[in-house]
Amino acid sequence: MNPALAPALDLSAFPRRALLDGPTPIQHLPRLSAHLGGADIYVKRDDVTGLGGGGNKLRKLEFLIGEALARGADTIITVGARQSNHARLTAAAAARIGLECELVLTRTVPRFDHDYIENGNIVLDALFGARVHDLPGSANALQFAEDRANELRTQGRNVYVCPLGGSSPTGCLGYVDCAAEIVAQSHARGLPFDRIVVPNGSSGMHAGLVAGFVAMGLDPSNIDAFTVLGNASHAHATTLDKANQTVQLIAANLRVERDAISIDEAQLGPGYGMPTDSMRAAVRLMASKEGLLLDPVYSGKAFAGLVENVTTGKYPAGQKILFVMSGGLPGLFAYRSEF
Repeated sequence: MNPALAPALDLSAFPRRALLDGPTPIQHLPRLSAHLGGADIYVKRDDVTGLGGGGNKLRKLEFLIGEALARGADTIITVGARQSNHARLTAAAAARIGLECELVLTRTVPRFDHDYIENGNIVLDALFGARVHDLPGSANALQFAEDRANELRTQGRNVYVCPLGGSSPTGCLGYVDCAAEIVAQSHARGLPFDRIVVPNGSSGMHAGLVAGFVAMGLDPSNIDAFTVLGNASHAHATTLDKANQTVQLIAANLRVERDAISIDEAQLGPGYGMPTDSMRAAVRLMASKEGLLLDPVYSGKAFAGLVENVTTGKYPAGQKILFVMSGGLPGLFAYRSEF
């Protein structure tokens, strides 16, 4: 990545409602880097965004809520798993802006303990005033959301339906903007990164970063993602499609090539939301060496992949690795028994 050559990105044509307090910081992890004895590790602190307990979904929601308000919406509905970070932050953003909010949450993850069902994000959803629809894991959440939206429209409400993870092309613009932010910070500090590491769930963060790099004329192939939702093949296809849809919002002639998307499924384990030994070890390592808290669903698994790549030499000594820390702290309380 040569940030000095990147042109500025202009996203002013897209409706946007500010939810962040400015660029999130990039911090060095000296103790953890020394402990692992390989590459030099940095974190992009997208977990410290102030609203609603913080997290990366606020970047997407700036554009999604901007679009909702531009359409005159008074209500927002979104979907997710029971412990969805996106749902929590949608509820928080709606409370901040003054929108009614409904969350369609499915019991997708086969966990039935009290902490998972009643603690963590679900506590905060209620505090933010959202109405929660509790559906079984087999339910079609998006169809339920669309049906509920139509019901509310017959009552005179103007409803905006937001997809899983906020990962529509509009939502992905939040991570196009983050790509530009990373490039600007890298240039300002004279700190070029050899690799950028992210989790890939609903693919919006990864797709947005790739689209942002392509829009700036930079090579996106140094972005490594660890899937936490589907297998690598499915995640690759989804990410490529979303990256192309997103970059073409910026300029119709731009295209993301297949080899620009790098996804590893080695940390997925039994599936979405299901703990692994390497995730638990990564969460404990980050907490004990740097005092930072990873979540058990997204960043814990992705950071476990980063640690493995450092210890095996795939990320060798001398390289500078940037980990985008996506937040999700309330999830730790839902997974109390795992720690």
